[in-house]
Amino acid sequence: MSFLKHFCVDLQQQLIDLMLLGSSSLSEIFSYTACRQLLQMFFAIIFFHGSEYILAMAIHGKSSVSIKSLLISKSYILAMVCSLIEYIVEIYFFAGLKEYWWISNAGLAMVVIGEVIRKLAILTAGRAFTHLIKIYHEEHHKLVTHGVFHYVRHPGYCGFFIWAIGTQIMLCNPISTIAFAIVVWRFFALRIPYEEYFLRQFFGSQYEDYARQVPSGVPFVK
Repeated sequence: MSFLKHFCVDLQQQLIDLMLLGSSSLSEIFSYTACRQLLQMFFAIIFFHGSEYILAMAIHGKSSVSIKSLLISKSYILAMVCSLIEYIVEIYFFAGLKEYWWISNAGLAMVVIGEVIRKLAILTAGRAFTHLIKIYHEEHHKLVTHGVFHYVRHPGYCGFFIWAIGTQIMLCNPISTIAFAIVVWRFFALRIPYEEYFLRQFFGSQYEDYARQVPSGVPFVK
């Protein structure tokens, strides 16, 4: 009888310890750090895509804009979901990893800088800026080399590259930071040569001279 009593007491204590451990872990998920970083992430995503759509409508007209102007694809959603899963797992098991605020704030700065560069590109290019690559030359399509285009040939891609990586640094997500950098870089490494093939067809030597003098804006992509 004494053994049974001690066993029940030990079992009760273990259950209490487990509940306290679970409560402590859950508190990490709903901590100030998690709330701030996740809110920054959600706001960054909403602002980026919402402003893309609004600017597209303002520049090209509502009738010329589709849901594709939100720039949300299945692959993009999957990437963001994976980054969120990584964040939750890491803050649950390695909460201290998310407390490097100098890293998180550097990521936030990258998000802002990337956003500014991309939106400057859209506003500077005006009607010449489209979310889909133009394969036919239209009358209003002129080569833009002033403003932010004076420093990089593809400031829109440059801005998105910085923004995308910045979102993961802001969350202190080491795995997603590397994954986003590789995937986004590869996407632009394939897209830029394809787009520039048509730009050279449209503008000839004018674009050739421009491309020789101004970098693409994406690292290691000429």
